[in-house]
Amino acid sequence: MTRTHEEPLQGRSSGTEVKEAIGQSEAFLAFQEKLSRVASVNRPVLIIGERGTGKELAAARLHYLSPRWQGPLVTLNCAALAPSLIESELFGHEAGAFTGAGSRRTGRFEAAHGGTLFLDEIGTIPLQAQEKILRVVEYGSFERVGSSMAVNVDVRIVGATNADLAGLAKQGRFKKDLLDRLSFEVLVLPPLRERQEDILLLANHFATRMAFELGWKEIPEFSEQAIRQMEQHSWPGNVRDLKNVVERAVYRSDSALINEITFDPFAGTYSVTAQDQPESQPMKQTNKPAETEDLASMAETLRQTELSYLKKALEQSRFNQKKAAGLLGLSYHQFRWLLRKHKDNINVLTQ
Repeated sequence: MTRTHEEPLQGRSSGTEVKEAIGQSEAFLAFQEKLSRVASVNRPVLIIGERGTGKELAAARLHYLSPRWQGPLVTLNCAALAPSLIESELFGHEAGAFTGAGSRRTGRFEAAHGGTLFLDEIGTIPLQAQEKILRVVEYGSFERVGSSMAVNVDVRIVGATNADLAGLAKQGRFKKDLLDRLSFEVLVLPPLRERQEDILLLANHFATRMAFELGWKEIPEFSEQAIRQMEQHSWPGNVRDLKNVVERAVYRSDSALINEITFDPFAGTYSVTAQDQPESQPMKQTNKPAETEDLASMAETLRQTELSYLKKALEQSRFNQKKAAGLLGLSYHQFRWLLRKHKDNINVLTQ
């Protein structure tokens, strides 16, 4: 059975639910084969991939295919913490170790004992904390912040990043010894643009789930034009990007046949924000009358364009302002702002 991205699976441990990425492209299947092979080997693994490719899903799959599947899978996004807090979060601290440390606190390494610790954005970890991680990898022990007592743990580390760790090591920003220990195997997640066969498979899955969430009775389908648009798009945000685009297309559609795909949710909003210039940054004055006239002409063109689109959107939505906002790719508040902006010409919009 072919599984879809983020489809819930029951883990082998009772009550554990896992989400698993799937696909049918050659690049995706090659990645999954490498992941399955290294899962059974009790060594650190690095997962390299662009944003939105599913690094955390890959780490979860690796854990549940490993002999540690009954142990905990603990996750830490290292980029989400201030450098001063990383050590305490990873290794815990003793009471009084620093201001605000009122009691002992165990860290992520202790929480992951017997299982897997997934360190996302591992390239952002400060060098001092890297030194302590290296000790855990080599000797299986560390000290909590504010303590000299060794704590022994049995943890498999899986790191993930979209940074060039080898380049950071050459610059002295990532410990070479630690990189050597962590890179027993390096798995590179293919971006969605290299998984052409998976785009429609994933799009249909996300569309079906969104339709179910909206209470639709029909299963949505994509028109040939919509399919062509999706397959020709570069998907800079990868699978996460595809999910957002598809869900937005389904929610905006008036029928089960999806014809319109909007890749940029901010489309149509730039003329609004560009004119809202901060007072502290006025436009520079110029002594060139021709350029001033050109700018005035452009401003008038933008004004007329906005009026035209507002009129068309209101007419097509039968003057339902929320639907009109959706047609223009605007939020309701942005649409109302535009109406207020053109209040002197409101009669034009309602003719």
